[in-house]
Amino acid sequence: MRLDRVLLLAAVLVLPANFANADVTPHPLFTNNMVLQQGVEVPVWGKADPDEEVTVALAQGEVEVVTKTKADKDGKWSVKFSKLKAGTGYVLSFEAKNKVVFKNVAVGEVWIGSGQSNMEMNNIGCYDIDKVRAGAKNPNLRLFTVATRTAIAPITDQGDLEHFSKWDECTPENVGGFSAAAYHFGNNLQKSLNVPVGMIHTSWGGTPAEAWTSIEALEADPMLKHYVQSAANAAKGKQPVGPGTPASLYNAMIHPLLPFAIKGAIWYQGESNAGRAYEYRTLFQVMIQDWRKKWGYELPFICVQLAPWHANDADGVSWAELREAQLLATQKLKNVGMAVITDAGDLYDIHPRDKATVGNRLAFSARGMVYGQKIVSSGPVYKDMKVEDGQAIVSFEHIGGGLQAKYQSLNGFEICGEDKDFYPAKAVIKGETVVVSSPKVKKPVAVRFGWKNYPVVNLFNKSLDGKVVALPATPFRTDDFPLTTMPKK
Repeated sequence: MRLDRVLLLAAVLVLPANFANADVTPHPLFTNNMVLQQGVEVPVWGKADPDEEVTVALAQGEVEVVTKTKADKDGKWSVKFSKLKAGTGYVLSFEAKNKVVFKNVAVGEVWIGSGQSNMEMNNIGCYDIDKVRAGAKNPNLRLFTVATRTAIAPITDQGDLEHFSKWDECTPENVGGFSAAAYHFGNNLQKSLNVPVGMIHTSWGGTPAEAWTSIEALEADPMLKHYVQSAANAAKGKQPVGPGTPASLYNAMIHPLLPFAIKGAIWYQGESNAGRAYEYRTLFQVMIQDWRKKWGYELPFICVQLAPWHANDADGVSWAELREAQLLATQKLKNVGMAVITDAGDLYDIHPRDKATVGNRLAFSARGMVYGQKIVSSGPVYKDMKVEDGQAIVSFEHIGGGLQAKYQSLNGFEICGEDKDFYPAKAVIKGETVVVSSPKVKKPVAVRFGWKNYPVVNLFNKSLDGKVVALPATPFRTDDFPLTTMPKK
């Protein structure tokens, strides 16, 4: 071998690792076919040589925006593009010693879909997969799936994200394996807004909300601080790090997405926390606020209320208490919506197969709450109750074009007197109220509606314009009696 080649090989072998891998490398969220969020500052970031100048350009036809920066001492760099306009055909390029070019980039609306198995459930496992595939070719709907993974601390090194996915246009070939709820949400949103939509799916079946919440957020709340010890034990090797370990999924499946610009998040989770529904009243809100703090703005957040299921006792109430915790988040926090699916459950299956209803109702909520469309975006929500002549008169918000009983007379209502014993009640719609009564209750004190693990209910509102189907009322209670899931003293 020639001496000059020997010396060159020796020089390469002793180069520092960060120099040997010096090519500019954008974060794995940036790929061909991706969607960037319109209307906000868009962070773009990655790695290069320490102190190396990096040029990032975004071009559409003859129009190009170019920005330059320098990598820091650790080789990290970031830039921001000013507010971008929705469109397709963008090219995103990165140049330092090398050049990386991503094509078919779009600008539009980007949403995260997260939670547990009912968000993870793909289209193949749902109804009408052939129909879904037949209508799935949509170059303006882009899909990205985050691999399931745990971490004991937030993943901050993009070199540790080798399992990251890539963006793809939605096609009949790939739609089957994508989250069904997230697909139907994104598809509805894309068609109604007529802009590109990107869906980032990051969920894991059977996981509790505390696993999706950062450790500092858990530690900051007195009710949730007990989770910190479990995470500490896992960090010390005293117990395995699994998808149920507090903060483990935030660390591995949410934190690595920061600070990617998104419009909001949809969330289908709660089954794993139903036995601790009282605590979820705090935990769910803390998680939402935690994500908002990490992203740095009040991102819209829309959850799916738990579907009816027997939960080993169809007449039990732990799932009703969890549904109330979800409802409370919409009332206590701004820009939090909820899709009610009391008509889309399955008594015997915790994974109901009708995810089109789920995704579409999430989209109705987003279209009304986030995008200001004049549609019925929520079903009836309990407002107040008064008692007259031995009857409880219940009024509602979000009645749209009025109240209605689907299919038959109203059902699912219960009423109690001072003894707090609830009895099935007669319920009749009168104008914009529901009048509830029972011959067993002379002096009503409280009313409950759909207060079961598996509620059978049929109170809906009416559409205002005929363009959106009627939406079901959320289960509710007018009382504040102690919950079954409250901690035992």
